[in-house]
Amino acid sequence: MKQTVNFYAFERAFNSSQYKDNFTYEGLKALFSCLEQYEEACGTEIELDVCAICCDFTEYENLKEFQDNFSDSYESIEAIQDETTVIMFGESFIIQNF
Repeated sequence: MKQTVNFYAFERAFNSSQYKDNFTYEGLKALFSCLEQYEEACGTEIELDVCAICCDFTEYENLKEFQDNFSDSYESIEAIQDETTVIMFGESFIIQNF
């Protein structure tokens, strides 16, 4: 049995879990939108598993924060996009972990 989830339910699932600080509100909106687009494009439903999503995606405030966690060899967002999915929102972004 599957249940359709809107953004409100998506946000509540994160905020009521131990992972409530993994994404900002804006990050959750961007991630939700990206996951919805993926479902529509592929015709595949995604299970709402907060733990799995947090393992698969990470939010960064800016390129400097990303570089501090990875390396300075990623000189731009475009360089990161060559390696993985990047979801942009303002100066911040979410990557699919690689």
